[in-house]
Amino acid sequence: MSNLYTAIIHREEKLYVAECPEVGTASQGDTVEEAVSNLKEATELYLEEFPIKSAEHPILTMFEIPVHA
Repeated sequence: MSNLYTAIIHREEKLYVAECPEVGTASQGDTVEEAVSNLKEATELYLEEFPIKSAEHPILTMFEIPVHA
């Protein structure tokens, strides 16, 4: 059995940072793939220590803000 979690990824200088909003874990890597792999490992370790019964997936949306030149 497995559960599906969300990875939100952004770049900070030379590293990619991956965060899991359902659990609150975060990790980083030199590539997107490495950041997600590290996040998966961090989340697995966290959930071994602090299991959760179910995780709600976040709502992802976009919004626009006008830019004044």
